[in-house]
Amino acid sequence: MWRNVLRKTTLSSGELELLTWRRGYSSSTSGHPARRFAAVWGNGDFGRLGVGTLDSQWSPKPINCSSFHHQSLKSIACGGAHTLFLTETGRVYATGLNDFGQLGSSDLIKYSREPVEVSGLAKGIVQIAAGYHHSCAITEAAKAVHRPTKVECLSGLTIKLAALGSEHTVAVTDGGEALSWGAVASGRLGHGLESSIFGFLTSNSEYTPRLIKKLEGIRVKRVAAGLLHSACIDETGSLFVFGDKVVANLGFGEAKNATMPSMINTLPYSEEVACGGYHTCVVTRGGELYTWGSNENGCLGIGSTDVFHAPERIQDPFLKSPVSKVSCGWKHTAAISDGKVFTWGWGGSHGTFSVDGHSSGGQLGHGSDVDYTKPTMVHVGENVKALEISCGFNHTGAIFGYM
Repeated sequence: MWRNVLRKTTLSSGELELLTWRRGYSSSTSGHPARRFAAVWGNGDFGRLGVGTLDSQWSPKPINCSSFHHQSLKSIACGGAHTLFLTETGRVYATGLNDFGQLGSSDLIKYSREPVEVSGLAKGIVQIAAGYHHSCAITEAAKAVHRPTKVECLSGLTIKLAALGSEHTVAVTDGGEALSWGAVASGRLGHGLESSIFGFLTSNSEYTPRLIKKLEGIRVKRVAAGLLHSACIDETGSLFVFGDKVVANLGFGEAKNATMPSMINTLPYSEEVACGGYHTCVVTRGGELYTWGSNENGCLGIGSTDVFHAPERIQDPFLKSPVSKVSCGWKHTAAISDGKVFTWGWGGSHGTFSVDGHSSGGQLGHGSDVDYTKPTMVHVGENVKALEISCGFNHTGAIFGYM
């Protein structure tokens, strides 16, 4: 449990405060045009797009600068039915559904149609992440606080990365150790079957961060969390995956679950990883894109809906340049290549967060709710370059910079 983490982890002199909670063209503060802005598209239920309405957007729509007090944006994180924004000054804004407190606002607020600043956060936020029902931020001083109540056992650790899945979280310390907590089903936490007696789980959840022992001695540099599985990349470029693989989203054939991290040794040096509903994507050092797992609605981008049990390289003429970023939604995928956004997979909309009269798709950004089985470029405008991309349950957001 947590005592084991303390024995195996080098403590920092500064406190860790991983800020987690649950339950656009713009101008800078100086009056000059901001260097970066956010554009969003897809399902608009509960205001998750932050454009002031519940209407869905089938094409990219910039968010008005006034929502962020005319600040330039650094990153974006799309969750189940909410979205987080991080400004270059280290302030965090949230929009969308607040049924579990994922906006970090008053419980009296059911949802917000426009981004509102997350209250009670320390200054100097450097990273944000959004899960299905919860949110997270990491401070520059590497401090970690759990909202609404501080998790005292995290004091003394320095967190540099965090990824949020549907009901679990995976974090990485500055020493490369990986910790996980949340729902244990399907092995998504990577702890094996140690929490069971005679094969029966003694608990459905890990309530405090726990060291992933199978990764001891491995310095993790990237981490991703999906619906029921997780993945990480170590400093040598090796990929480790764990969790649900009923539809082979982990690349180990047709076995049921991988409850502890297992390495996929068929990939070149890996740089980026993303986990979706039931599929996984990896970007290699050479900018190659590999996908595998469930291919419902064409989310693998291979031109068909065939399931792939092992990594398959995407060799599409649209991707003429190396891929730099990739993100996975429930059943859709987005990537950045040469400053351009490409999307594919599920273009429709249904599920938990539908609102009568408003629910629609459009998360691919191609002007319709049609599925695409191959990477297709999203048209945003001239003289802009995509810098960051994030896929939510059925919406997508990106940060663009002016060229």
